[in-house]
Amino acid sequence: MTELDGAWAVDRLSGALPPLHGCVKRINGNRGTTEFPHLPGMPFEVRGLELHYRPPFAMLVDKLEPQNGGYLGHATMLGREFGRFRLRRLTTMDQLKAQLIKHIDEAHALEQNVLQMLDGMISTTDDPEILDALEHHRLQTQNHADRMAQRLETHDTAPSTVKQVGGVLGVLAKLPLDFVRGEKAGRNARDGYATEHLEIASYELLRRIARMAGDEETAAAAAEIIAEEQAMAKVIEEHWDKFVELSLREEGVRV
Repeated sequence: MTELDGAWAVDRLSGALPPLHGCVKRINGNRGTTEFPHLPGMPFEVRGLELHYRPPFAMLVDKLEPQNGGYLGHATMLGREFGRFRLRRLTTMDQLKAQLIKHIDEAHALEQNVLQMLDGMISTTDDPEILDALEHHRLQTQNHADRMAQRLETHDTAPSTVKQVGGVLGVLAKLPLDFVRGEKAGRNARDGYATEHLEIASYELLRRIARMAGDEETAAAAAEIIAEEQAMAKVIEEHWDKFVELSLREEGVRV
């Protein structure tokens, strides 16, 4: 363990550095990354008080000097300084809040994906009872997305404009969501059921992180959304026989 180990907030001081809002350097031993919200991290090697970036950023080196409990950083390119920044060690609460915002943002992105999925399901569903349930849940899902956007606004953050496919979004992206081939009813039910439980798991994590970060409003919102997702999963559970019957009928099978 070195004196630089841990997570550090990066504040721009001067020069040609880009805006550094939300930028964090994470260091563990002789390795670390400079991370920006919603973008891949930039890895570097720690050599004393110098951070040497790896390709394709190998021309960059951050040179640090201790200052007021943190560090003054000199950003250099090919040995020439082009900007200065300050490193502030993040407290546990700082890191909790950063994780909270990350999970809220991911929940918002997930809801946006689910809205698209529900639109596809609605367009391929003929059964009036199932169609009514899907349209009702679409209204709920839009409300979930709006609530997560509001929680981000409370934390002075906007929903991501760059949606990386990772975490729960990566799982959702792997669902077939095949609305063209046969057995639409069965596929809709299968994919919808899997997605409801994916959302439940996502909000269970968010609810607990929100409580740890002292954000009771987000925790309460997550709990309410979990209940609605569980109710929709229950609707699907109660209609498996109907989904099977509709699916077989679509394939011309009469039983």
